[in-house]
Amino acid sequence: MRSEEIKKYIDEHQNLFWYTLQPKSENVSDELLVETILNYGTMDDVRELFRIMGSKNVAEIFYAATSRSQRAKGNYFELIYNYFNLFFQRYAL
Repeated sequence: MRSEEIKKYIDEHQNLFWYTLQPKSENVSDELLVETILNYGTMDDVRELFRIMGSKNVAEIFYAATSRSQRAKGNYFELIYNYFNLFFQRYAL
């Protein structure tokens, strides 16, 4: 069950989900949401995501996705992966 705040956040950032057919807030997984916002969002978008979901929760989703396989890690741009890996190690864990 998604909170209304997360649904609203996804609806406000539909333009970032350009590669999906119809980004409905019920269909976007937390993993896809975090990946999309970290890769394509602005720092304001990232801060808002941290406020809504919590930076620790975002870090857990990030590490769960990237530790599972090289393919999932490859979904993040190299600089984005490195930045948020260092950021989460310092501030979220």
